[in-house]
Amino acid sequence: MPLKIVRTGTWLYDGSVERAVDIISLEYDWWYSLAEGDGQLEEGEMPLPLGPDGCLYYVRFQKALEPSEPTWVDSYGDVELANAMKTAEAKVVGGIRWL
Repeated sequence: MPLKIVRTGTWLYDGSVERAVDIISLEYDWWYSLAEGDGQLEEGEMPLPLGPDGCLYYVRFQKALEPSEPTWVDSYGDVELANAMKTAEAKVVGGIRWL
C-alpha cells in the first residue's frame, strides 16, 4: 500500500518561518488501520470508503515531504484532493502556497 505525495506547498509558521505541507494519497483509511492495529476499533466500525480515484487524501505537516511509511497524518481522509487542500489551508494562518 504505497504512500504517494500528490501535492506540496509551504506556509509561514508564526508569520516568518517557512514550513512544508503536503497532501498524500493512500489506498486505505489510515485512521481505521491505526485503530485496528491498536485493538481500538468499536464494534461494527468500518473504514471510510475510498474515493473515485481508489484512495483517500490526507494532509501532513509533521511528516511533510517524507516519501515512505510509516507516516503520520494530520487530517481525516478525504475522497477529493481539492477538499484535502482546503482542510490544510484551514489549519494555518496566512494560507498555503501550493507548488
